[in-house]
Amino acid sequence: MAEVPATADVVVIGAGIVGNSLVHHLTRLGWRNVVQIDKGALPNPGGSTGHASNFIFPVDHSREITDLTLDSVRQYQEMGVFTQSGGFEIARTEERMEELRRRMSSAKAWGIEAELVDPAFVKEKVPFIEEDQFIGAFWTPSVGVVDSLRAGTIMREQALATGELTVVPTVEVTGLDTEEGPHGRRRITRVRTTGGDIEAGTVVIAAGVWSPKLGDMAGISIPLTPAVHQMISVGPCPQLKGGTGEIQFPIIRDMDTFCYERQHGADMEVGSYAHRAILHEPEDIPSIEQAKLSPTEMPFTSDDFDPQLEQAYELMPELLGAEGAEMRYAINGLLSLTCDGAPILGESDVAGLWTASAVWIKEGPGVGRAVAEWMTHGHSEIDLHHSDIARFHEHQLPREHTRLRTTESFIKTYGIVHPAEQYESDRDRRLSPMNASQQKLGAVFFETAGWERPHWYESNADLLEVYGDAVMPREHEWDARWWSPIINAEHLRMREAAAVIDLSAFCLFDIEGPGALDVVQTTCVAQCDVPVGKVVYTPVLDAKGGFRSDLTVMRLGEDHFRVVTGGAHGMVDRAWFAAHLPDDPSTTLTDLTDDVSTIGIWGPKARDILGSLTSADVSDEGFKFLTCREIDVAGTPVLASRISYVGDLGWELYVPMDAAAGVWDALLEAGAPYGARPAGIGVYGTTGRIEKGYRAYGTELDSERSIIEAGMQRPKVKQADFVGKQAYLAQRAEVPAAVLCTLTVDDHTSASGTKRYMLGGEPILGPDGETLTDGHGHHPYVTSAGSAPSLGKHVLMAYLPPEQATVGTRLTVSYMEESYPVTVGSIDATPLLDPDNERLR
Repeated sequence: MAEVPATADVVVIGAGIVGNSLVHHLTRLGWRNVVQIDKGALPNPGGSTGHASNFIFPVDHSREITDLTLDSVRQYQEMGVFTQSGGFEIARTEERMEELRRRMSSAKAWGIEAELVDPAFVKEKVPFIEEDQFIGAFWTPSVGVVDSLRAGTIMREQALATGELTVVPTVEVTGLDTEEGPHGRRRITRVRTTGGDIEAGTVVIAAGVWSPKLGDMAGISIPLTPAVHQMISVGPCPQLKGGTGEIQFPIIRDMDTFCYERQHGADMEVGSYAHRAILHEPEDIPSIEQAKLSPTEMPFTSDDFDPQLEQAYELMPELLGAEGAEMRYAINGLLSLTCDGAPILGESDVAGLWTASAVWIKEGPGVGRAVAEWMTHGHSEIDLHHSDIARFHEHQLPREHTRLRTTESFIKTYGIVHPAEQYESDRDRRLSPMNASQQKLGAVFFETAGWERPHWYESNADLLEVYGDAVMPREHEWDARWWSPIINAEHLRMREAAAVIDLSAFCLFDIEGPGALDVVQTTCVAQCDVPVGKVVYTPVLDAKGGFRSDLTVMRLGEDHFRVVTGGAHGMVDRAWFAAHLPDDPSTTLTDLTDDVSTIGIWGPKARDILGSLTSADVSDEGFKFLTCREIDVAGTPVLASRISYVGDLGWELYVPMDAAAGVWDALLEAGAPYGARPAGIGVYGTTGRIEKGYRAYGTELDSERSIIEAGMQRPKVKQADFVGKQAYLAQRAEVPAAVLCTLTVDDHTSASGTKRYMLGGEPILGPDGETLTDGHGHHPYVTSAGSAPSLGKHVLMAYLPPEQATVGTRLTVSYMEESYPVTVGSIDATPLLDPDNERLR
């Protein structure tokens, strides 16, 4: 056994599927002096990799998770450790069948072969199933099982063969040392172990359920919780005997009972996600010496499993009740859950300390490759922004938050989760100063980054009668869930008069000092060396020219810039700008998110309303578009920025938190005679935005998309260097592989006569339903969908192959397995509403 070396270029803590994949890809990418350690013995050190059921269903509603899964399957296949079996997700209810139709949309969008089938089709492939127990199924031929321990061994051996990897099992980490760096950011320096200390400037925590415990050693939070997934193995089953290999029959996911049945030789494994959430603390997981099986295989609690076992017997009575078949193995196996269901990847607040945690078997090799690329190049081929550890806000880091959210979400593992569905636990963490007023106005709150944001106001229900069918009501419950026609009524009132919108969830940070201009010039594509008082909207790119963000920058002084960005991605943006600060402490980044509230006012009457509350000149000449300055509003000093994300005249007002409620009330009071109303984020984030074709980060914009493809290029590129500039220049010289287009739905009528409204994620097909493919080899799908009440249309945004990106092109969108005609309305950033932007003036 190798001894713990004194130094390393990088230490990977963990020898499960993720750690093994990481060392393989790091050495493949040229890393040297790589050390891998684990407290357990190899090849199975006792983590979740050793007991997971190891089957892979590729279709997920998340493109990011699907991409990681498909990449993992490719790697497993290359190693010869993947056995394709096919898999069914069966439905016992019509509600579940509708969800399976939705899964078909995702399968088509991501290019995965799938089919909706009847019980007889399932019975033909799985003869021991009772077909009268379900009404239909989702069939995915590419489902299979993987030998994850063998895969890990292969990858580790490939890394060892380079001569750059040292593997040390059976040593435990006892400490992670750090030292202070520029701007107070600590840096990792040393890994302390029971076998000796390792000096290292780069460390990756890939320790699964133990990751939070290791994070604590370095003073960082890795907010995941170890949670129980129950599984039993029944056998020997005579129907399963005589086959070759581990599996011959397709895997069954009994979705409505939250269970699965998976062959393992002569046994049938039954796993459950239907029981109560059984959570553990990392410190309470038994040691290898204490564990009867392995540390992550906890004692079975049969009372939790009994109801699911009964349902499994109903589905496969002859198999599970066969003579001689008995429960031969039963565990409460531990896996990792996070507060939002995504992995935790990337560099932490401690420089050089990375994490690759909360990753399941189906994503392991894909995550290993992506994180290794990120560590090497500063970006990965697959967009990982939903999984970035920097995404977490302060309130999300304590373990209690994770426990509350995962207690709620565990039961949703096989659940039918609406795209807009809200968590109920641990709410009201961040309330804007206007919250009391909004409560009285009947606000319906959605949460973003802990902030309670009004999505619409029930007090505006009277507008439904005012605007009638122009509010575009939705008949189908699924389409109308977590939505209200009041949103569209608020939108129409904004276009007619004005709307006041709470934007307190914005993240704001100031960059000040002699290096401030260099920081924003280096990180931003747009020219930021502008006059004081100028507002700049700008993309932010990674080195390969993909989007890292899009945001606004205000120049408040020669050496003073304010960055304004969305709440959901704000912490990632803050980390990105902080990483580009010079070592000189005289240039600083100050987070103002909790100190400054943002209130928006937009609409043709916005100037009249604001003008009645200030002595400042707010005329078009006196306060030009894309400028900002301090003004007095109702006796309160306010930084006003004339900018619009909804396509109407107006301002964002940045107000001290303690004065924001007064300004809010003053705007509503002054606006009442003009017909102004409060409006929610449903207007700001969807209807107003989509009528103008404004792109949003996380939907239209991510690291796999370019400025050219998004139609956001400007005539000139600034002379100053910036991250991604060379890639961007090359993109400008090439024909785009895909083009972001705006489409309108021509007819919403379904086969039942009910009008249906797409929510996003649906595949765009040819006029006769044929599959389309862009220059990246991707199939087009809806990135954003929403009502455009001013146009009387439902609008979709999607990246199309260049040959289909022509105004007037007729195509179809597949929604719940029905086709609806659509027409391309815009092939660039030209909006469908007010293409000359007259309303902004």
